[in-house]
Amino acid sequence: MGTPSPRAVLVLAAALAGLLAPRAAYGQPNFIVILADDVGWGDLGANWAETKETPHLDELAAEGTRFVDFHSAASTCSPSRASLLTGRLGARNGVTHNFAVTSVGGLPLNETTLAEVLQEAGYSTGAIGKWHLGHHGHHHPSFRGFNYYFGIPYSHDMGCTDTPGYNLPPCPPCPRHGAAARIARKDCYTEVALPLFENITIVQQPVNLSSLAARYAEEAARFIRQASNSGRPFFLYLALAHMHVPLGVPSPPPASGRGIYGAALNEMDALVGWIKRVADSHGKGNTLLWFAGDNGPWAQKCELAGRLGPFVGAWQRQRGGSSAKQTTWEGGHRVPALVYWPGRIPAKRTSHALLSTLDIFPTLVALAGVALPPNRRFDGLDVSPVLFGWSDVGHKVLLHPNSGAAGKDGEIETLRLAQYKAFYTTGGAMACDGSIGPAEHHQPPLIFNLDRDIQEQEPLDLASREYQAVLPAISRAYAQALEDIATDNVSVADYSKDPAATPCCNAQHVACRCQAPGSHAAVLDPRTERRATRLCL
Repeated sequence: MGTPSPRAVLVLAAALAGLLAPRAAYGQPNFIVILADDVGWGDLGANWAETKETPHLDELAAEGTRFVDFHSAASTCSPSRASLLTGRLGARNGVTHNFAVTSVGGLPLNETTLAEVLQEAGYSTGAIGKWHLGHHGHHHPSFRGFNYYFGIPYSHDMGCTDTPGYNLPPCPPCPRHGAAARIARKDCYTEVALPLFENITIVQQPVNLSSLAARYAEEAARFIRQASNSGRPFFLYLALAHMHVPLGVPSPPPASGRGIYGAALNEMDALVGWIKRVADSHGKGNTLLWFAGDNGPWAQKCELAGRLGPFVGAWQRQRGGSSAKQTTWEGGHRVPALVYWPGRIPAKRTSHALLSTLDIFPTLVALAGVALPPNRRFDGLDVSPVLFGWSDVGHKVLLHPNSGAAGKDGEIETLRLAQYKAFYTTGGAMACDGSIGPAEHHQPPLIFNLDRDIQEQEPLDLASREYQAVLPAISRAYAQALEDIATDNVSVADYSKDPAATPCCNAQHVACRCQAPGSHAAVLDPRTERRATRLCL
C-alpha cells in the first residue's frame, strides 16, 4: 500500500473531525443543574393548572421531559444539597441537618462532590447561588471542586440586609449605628449581615436582595460564555434563592398575599428562561439542563409558601402540623423536575419513573464518560435510559430520611416500594397556624397505596389482604437498606459552632458591613471590593 497523498490526509482528517465532533459533544456535554429552594410541586404550571406564573418553565417542560414522581433526597436544605452533590443520603455522607452561620464544619472533606469528579474530567465548573454546605476553611465551594463561585453561603434569611424581603414574621433591616440599634426579633438574624461571595472574597455585606436574582443571571451568563469560548465542557450548579421567602418587593408591589409569592415565582421563572436562552445561544443541543427543587414548600410562611398540588398529606393534617418541608410526607420531598437537552431528550414527554435528586450525580458522571468514585456506595442511579426515553423504570426502593419534623435527623424511617409508601415514624412540621404534629412511631408501619391515595389520607387496614401481602416485601427492603448503610464507608459531619467562623468582611463595622453607612456608595465597585474585602480561611 502506497503512502497517502497530502490531499488524502486532509480529506481523512476532515472526515474524522466530522465523526469525532458529535461524539465529543455527546461524550462530554455541558451540564446546568438549577436547584430551586422550597419550591412546591404545584408551583409549576405544567404540573398544576392553577399556577400561571411559570411560562418559561412550562416551555421547558414542553421542549423536554417532565418528571412527576421525582423526589428530593431530604426535606430540608443542607442534607438535600449534600445528597445532590454526592449521590449519597445523609446517613452515608454525614449531612443530616442544616449548617449554621457559625458552623465550623460542612460537607465532610472525604466526600467527593460531583464538581470534583467533573473537574478532574476536564470540565470548567461553576457554582452560583446558595451553598449551605459549610463556608469555613476548606468547606467553602472554592475548595470543593468549583473553579468559580458567586453566591451566598446559606439561606438569604440567615443574615440581615438593608433591603429585607417579605418574611413571616417580618424582619428589620441591618442596624447602622451600634449595639443600641440592634433589635432582637424571633426567627430573624439581626447581628450579622448576609454576605455575598465571589470565590473566597466577600464582595458585598449586606447583600442587596432586590438585585440578587439579576446578579445571579449576569454571573451565570458570563460563566457560560467564558466556558463555551474556552472550548472546555462546563458544569454550572445554579442554586437559586427563590422560593425560600420572596427576595424583595416587586415593582409595582402586588396588593398582598398570593400576589407577592406569585411575583417572586414569576421572577424565578424568568431567570430560568434567561439561562436556557443563553445556553442555547452557545450551541443548542450541547447542554443538558436539569431543573429541580431542593424540598417542598415552607408551610409555616403561610401565603409566602408554595403550592403542594395534590400532595397534601391528609393523614398528618388531621393530626396537626404541616405535611410539607421537613417532613417525609409527599409534600416534603416530591418536587418539580424537568430535563431539557434538544435532540437527545424527548420533548413533550411526561415520565412517571420514580427518580430523585440523588440520581443527578451518577447520571451526569456517566454522561461525561467517567467513573464513580471508589470505596463507597451510592443511593443514586444512572437514569440516562429514562432521560433518553428508552425506559420509564427508576428506583425499586427509595428512602426518605427524617428531616426535622419527627425522629432523629437523617435516620431512615420512611421508604417507598413501587406504589407503596411505608412510615415507621410520622410527624408534622410547623404549619401556618403554628401547630406541630407530634411524632408517632408505627410498628408495624403505616402503609399507603399512592396509586389510589396520592393525598396520603387513609393507610391500608392492617388486617387487609393487600397490607399482609406487601408488608413482607417492605420489611425485607427496609432491613436490606439499613444493612447496606451500616456496612458502607460512612462519613461524619462536624456540626460544631464558633462565632469566629461567621463570615465577616469588617468586624469594625456594625453587622460586619464592608463599608460604613453614609459613605459614597452603598455597593463598592467590584474591583475595589476584591482588593478591600476578604475572608480569612
